[in-house]
Amino acid sequence: MTYVVTDACIKCKYTDCVDVCPVDCFHEGPNFLAIDPEECIDCSLCVAECPISAIYAEDDLPKGQENFLALNAELAKNWPVITEKIDPLPDHADWAEVKDKLQYLER
Repeated sequence: MTYVVTDACIKCKYTDCVDVCPVDCFHEGPNFLAIDPEECIDCSLCVAECPISAIYAEDDLPKGQENFLALNAELAKNWPVITEKIDPLPDHADWAEVKDKLQYLER
């Protein structure tokens, strides 16, 4: 099993989760983070660290977020690994409560 970054992360990109990941499975895109399912060891440490609850176990993905499992795997192959916490995007607070943000994902 793996953990999955979902829609809530888009245009926020908090990286609190990155600091606690023992295997460096997070990959950074322009406005989203992805988890490499091949690297994730299912430790769940990242879940509690996400301030907007954007990370779920693949078996617990909310309805309508199931496509993010494949999307994380795809994006992780193309984006660089991120291993240290950085500042969230400048307008993160404006986007933290917005739903259905997939159309804003920058690949």
